[in-house]
Amino acid sequence: MRQAIGWHWRIRIKRSFWLYRRGRRRCKVERLSVARGHACFWQQVCLTEKHYGPVHLAVARPQAGNDIWYVLSDEPTEVTTLEEYGLRFDIEENFLDDKSNGFQLESSLIRSAPALTRLCLVLALTTCYLVSQGVEVVKQGKRRWVDPHWFRGQSYLKIGWNWVKLALSRGLDLITNMHLSSDCDPEPAMASKRQYQHYCQTRFAFEFQEAA
Repeated sequence: MRQAIGWHWRIRIKRSFWLYRRGRRRCKVERLSVARGHACFWQQVCLTEKHYGPVHLAVARPQAGNDIWYVLSDEPTEVTTLEEYGLRFDIEENFLDDKSNGFQLESSLIRSAPALTRLCLVLALTTCYLVSQGVEVVKQGKRRWVDPHWFRGQSYLKIGWNWVKLALSRGLDLITNMHLSSDCDPEPAMASKRQYQHYCQTRFAFEFQEAA
């Protein structure tokens, strides 16, 4: 089904996975040596004792920290594989908004699939409106009216949520149209300056290595 509709995948795996390469003894992926700030790529390999594959592996070690990425793909790996996988971090705010920072979805305890589907539809529409509201507030330079951080510390949904409450209590204007722009984020969120500096240091000087 996935192949029929043209979908592809990038999955981060554990370092304990067994790796099988042509003409080489099996080893765990953690044994692959990658210099700090570099990334290497192995094509047409198999994983686990069940020899799942052929698949393609990217291993990257950022300049900062001791974290190592082991990213598996159904397509030949290259620099863009890591960039595409890195996009997943852009939706972390949304997970928090759906849970403890916003809608408390897990607290609904709904077991009915149809009922949960309807609830998710309502939350999706609400998310679109509140994010649109939050983005507009930031564009108008009014973010600190509802988010006191010197840098944006809240998600656009939370900014929009707080603005709606403020507007209703003080008679301020609300946007009347939902619009999500494809432009770059006007003010990326930072949980802290330290975390942001660490993110900026997470870059790779790429080195290419074919599977042997």
